Amino acid sequence: MSRPASDSERFPVLSYGFRPFFFLAAAWSVIALGLWLAALSIGVALPSHFDPLAWHVHEMLFGFVMAAVAGFLLTAIPNWTGRLPVKGGPLAILVLLWLAGRLVSLLGAGWPPLLVVAVDLALPAALVFVGAREIVAGRNWRNLVMLLPISVLGLANLLMHLEALGFSIPPGLGWRLGLAAILVLIAVVGGRIIPSFTRNWLVKRKATHLPAPFGWVDRVALLTLVLALLGWSLLPDQALVGLLLLAVGLLHGLRLARWCGAATVSDPLLVVLHFGYAWLVLGLTLLGAATVAPDLVPQSAAIHALTAGAAAVMILAVMTRATRGHTGRDLVADRRTAMLYLAINLAALTRVVAALVPDWSMPLWSLAALLWVAAFGLFLLAYGGMLLGPRYQPRPESARDLTQVTEPAR
Repeated sequence: MSRPASDSERFPVLSYGFRPFFFLAAAWSVIALGLWLAALSIGVALPSHFDPLAWHVHEMLFGFVMAAVAGFLLTAIPNWTGRLPVKGGPLAILVLLWLAGRLVSLLGAGWPPLLVVAVDLALPAALVFVGAREIVAGRNWRNLVMLLPISVLGLANLLMHLEALGFSIPPGLGWRLGLAAILVLIAVVGGRIIPSFTRNWLVKRKATHLPAPFGWVDRVALLTLVLALLGWSLLPDQALVGLLLLAVGLLHGLRLARWCGAATVSDPLLVVLHFGYAWLVLGLTLLGAATVAPDLVPQSAAIHALTAGAAAVMILAVMTRATRGHTGRDLVADRRTAMLYLAINLAALTRVVAALVPDWSMPLWSLAALLWVAAFGLFLLAYGGMLLGPRYQPRPESARDLTQVTEPAR
């Protein structure tokens, strides 16, 4: 007598954390942008306790990016611990927590504030709990530190809610702290996967010039990044913080230059990771310049280089690679994948230029929005079936490669 099929077998989307959360991240990035543009251009009232701009910032950080982070973390943990992934019913509960957070953040005006905050903070709290349980059970102690940015994101989310509800919170502290946590994650994870993938790719092609191993440059760059972003979160107008950010941008530019990115231009699936990190370098430099000389460099240019650039490009780069590898596809970018990479980089570039050229801001905003929708729409078109459907076929080489995607930097 055959055993009953499990939830994850009957619903492949619940077989691994990356499946529902990567799909939802892409879908929400399009939906939330559409709602924000409707509020901005035609005055559609959002029934949220956030004002329209605050809601847009909140949902990009704690809706879109949080979904991508959840998918990454739930896919990484089994590789760190050797334990089975969270799937089936428990994974469905985490998805429902994310959906509930989006609901209360959009419709929560007039609702009990404690209910709205508790519901929206449930996912980061659950992720920390699940992650700690799995890591401790797998005795993989060194990866407990990876839960710290998730905790900071939860704290930042709370601060944004409290500010919107009228509590005495330094203006913008919540979103700045949330962005800082995301950028540290990009630097830590990117610093592991980009040189590792590049080295493997170059070794197969018998190249002799390889990425530099993790060393003092990386340690100093990461430490100063944390200090600079913490300083900016707390004291965003201090020129000294701006000078530190400029120095950190230079350090991360040096770090990126040691990874042989120019040699990977023939592989879109790989070179896009280098582009994502280059956006981090540019964004940190612009943020430092905007802090030191706000009359010359608008802060919005830096913020969008870091969000539409570094965060969005790295998220799409990792989501496409992880989806292909974990569903049994070859780690090769097809035409649609290359097109979505181009679209998201052009969206980021257009949005940054819009901040630097105020006279052309409205048409450039519109173009950036169209390119953003094209990028994530193409992802849903090309990868939605992979995420929602059954695994294509096992490919051991792809699986080995993906353990590096989900292994944090030492």
